[in-house]
Amino acid sequence: MNKRWGFAAVMLVILLAAYWAYSSRDGGEENSKDSVALPSKFGDTPQLITHREELQQFIGQKLMGAAGVYTNYKETDEAAETATGHETLSESAGLLMRYYALTGQKEAFDAVWSRAKETLAADYGFSYRYSPLHDKKYTVNAVVDDLRIIRALYEAETAFGSGGNYGREAARYGGLVYEHNVQGGKLYDFYDEAYGTTNDFLTLCYADFRSIRLLGAPSKDKRALEEGLLTIVSGGYLSDRFPFYETRYDYKLGKYSDHEGEINTIESLLTVLSLAEVDRERTASITYLKQAVEAGTLYGRYSRDGKPATDIQSTAAYAIAAMIGSTLGDQKLYRESMERMEQYRVEDPASPIAGGFGNPATEDVYSFDNLTALLAYAY
Repeated sequence: MNKRWGFAAVMLVILLAAYWAYSSRDGGEENSKDSVALPSKFGDTPQLITHREELQQFIGQKLMGAAGVYTNYKETDEAAETATGHETLSESAGLLMRYYALTGQKEAFDAVWSRAKETLAADYGFSYRYSPLHDKKYTVNAVVDDLRIIRALYEAETAFGSGGNYGREAARYGGLVYEHNVQGGKLYDFYDEAYGTTNDFLTLCYADFRSIRLLGAPSKDKRALEEGLLTIVSGGYLSDRFPFYETRYDYKLGKYSDHEGEINTIESLLTVLSLAEVDRERTASITYLKQAVEAGTLYGRYSRDGKPATDIQSTAAYAIAAMIGSTLGDQKLYRESMERMEQYRVEDPASPIAGGFGNPATEDVYSFDNLTALLAYAY
């Protein structure tokens, strides 16, 4: 072969290989169960498995009804502005579905998914909230929760195979996200079916990059959406001294905002986790997190300059920190975060909330704390 043409052929092969590698980073035009990133499984140790099973039992027996996981252990009149009592959330369905997929429990997964379709599924995606007491399905979704359910379905396809049509259903609901929550290349927090409109802003922790990569859309559209979101999320970084993130970005004003000058730790940690899942975490954030976990000083809210605004800590914050450790392959961060998280585990066998996470004196128990802890055990 002529040397010049031989060289050209080699270069063509290299360029084609590079193109396909780039195109397949987010799954290309088609979704594949192989594109689902799985955690490091650091939770697969005898003690943690035992505690995981006890928590799973507590949720199944004490924190769940016919409509799904209760928002709170205690009953209410289910009439507040935010979900309370035995109302159920799309957030809870997605967290529990991810847990059952990651732990290979097909029958349990199918039961949760069937219930979610019955009580939460809608023409626009998933209602964020359902009240069993009033048989009321709210006409608003929360895109972060829809994305989590979609991700859980792809994880189920990876775990259980394609026989359950998990991937097909994930693709359908992914299409609804693009139809209602993605407008003009921007991702919006919620879509209100009653008014046929979205809100005007993005809560930064709603930008679930790994789940967005699983959506059934042309690669160039997903890349454009991801790049725009990365610009917004990265721009919300506060500082190397306090390496957390702004709360939300107003598209119309082109400005970031927070809640009364305070930064919510759980929201910032979810942002760090989302970035870590696509290899875009900041070193300063991880260093800060490691130090706070080791010292046991990961507080619930901070001022914008990094001063604690409360002395309250939470199960969920340490659970998310553990997930970040697993995602990064950092076993020490995972182990220390789980040790901190388990400080809030109710050990007293005489307590009605034994095995769960809550306040044994008041019996205040929250679904998000318990379900994030359960998911952290599966990481």
